[in-house]
Amino acid sequence: MTTDLRRRIDEGPMSRYQWTAIAICIALNVLDGYDVLAMAFTSTSVSDDWDLSTSTLGLLLSAGLFGMALGSLGLAPLADIIGRRKLILACLVLSSTGMLLSSLSQNATQLGLLRVLTGVGIGGILACSNVIGGELASTRWRGLAVSLNSTGYAIGATLGGIAALLLVESFGWRSVFVAGGIGTAALIPLVLVRLPESIDFLLVRQPAGALDTVNAFARRIGQEPIHELPVETTSGSGGSGIISTTRRLFDTQNRRTTLLVWTAFFFTMFGFYFVTSWTPKLLVEAGMSAKEGITGGMVLNLGGILGTFLLGALAARYRLARVLIAYLLVTAGLMTIFVPSAAVFALALTVGFGLGIVVNGCIAGLYALTTTAYAAPIRATGMGWAIGIGRIGAIVSPLIAGALLDADWSPASLYVLMAVLFIAAAGAIMALSSSGRRRVSTEVTSSTAPAAV
Repeated sequence: MTTDLRRRIDEGPMSRYQWTAIAICIALNVLDGYDVLAMAFTSTSVSDDWDLSTSTLGLLLSAGLFGMALGSLGLAPLADIIGRRKLILACLVLSSTGMLLSSLSQNATQLGLLRVLTGVGIGGILACSNVIGGELASTRWRGLAVSLNSTGYAIGATLGGIAALLLVESFGWRSVFVAGGIGTAALIPLVLVRLPESIDFLLVRQPAGALDTVNAFARRIGQEPIHELPVETTSGSGGSGIISTTRRLFDTQNRRTTLLVWTAFFFTMFGFYFVTSWTPKLLVEAGMSAKEGITGGMVLNLGGILGTFLLGALAARYRLARVLIAYLLVTAGLMTIFVPSAAVFALALTVGFGLGIVVNGCIAGLYALTTTAYAAPIRATGMGWAIGIGRIGAIVSPLIAGALLDADWSPASLYVLMAVLFIAAAGAIMALSSSGRRRVSTEVTSSTAPAAV
């Protein structure tokens, strides 16, 4: 059933406390961008220090993404059982430990294993922070709240690059991981003090002291407390363990949603990581200088900061699914003209900036949409598995792109192939949106029922 408090949060104004908690979620997402780009920017120094082969270096670059996939797939279901906030705190300890120990590693094997450990923690954090960010927001501002979380990646990527440039030259590559570990650890007290537990988790799972915790949150956002927790606390059956919670992604109510969400995440992250990984090199092959190629890659990240914010602002006025579909289709269009535009540097930068806006917005839109696609008892599980499937696409994307280049594919042909994948992702979102509207038209909305997408 829908509790009166949940309805008031959905329909009421946003308080300063809610926005502060969402800002913490954004800070948590910064870890993703920092960690990925920190390894990329220190790779040359690490390789020179240990005289690594190209293949070994490639494994190091993929280790963090592999760990993130493991964390999203393996730890996110635990959040639906013990609580989103508790899992975030545990993962912050894991990630900060991994980053700090990375600075002490003595060979590539040690660093690779610690990169996986750090990635596991970040993967669990991403799933939970995006869910909490969405649940804290009102219906009107939910899309903006979750898309702003994704802005954290672009901010973290920028900070990671700047930190690497400044720290490596003065203190060596190990200092980049020390800074990341200290920054991650600094978020632990902030989460303890200012980030509340998921209200939907408290209303559904009802752990000890849930009513007092819910009412304390209600008072902090200027709402009247509730007198009792809802009687019906579950949606569906099958137990509350990790395996049974994960199985519910494939029950009759969620199977189609899960497959469509996974399809959209895999294709979109496949294309996204192709763009971010290969753009500088492929622009050079298309005729630009090395400096111009790097500049083109940087412009993509700058566009991403604007793109995620713009998507959230549009989602506050229009249906999120429609905004996301538009982003995916525009991304596909810009993909097809990006390489041909390289003949004119100013034009390439303009197209690249636009591509950065929409391709980063696609990721933000998927995160926001997924928080509304699943019921509260399995929301973190659904988000975690979606991110994990997407990370698999991110891992194989550079490998497949490299193989196709070795098979004499042109840069323009690769970008056209990625455009097709974004069109396929748009088709999955169209199907998901259609099934969501049909479901809502035949169901009574409840606090544990999936929201319309």
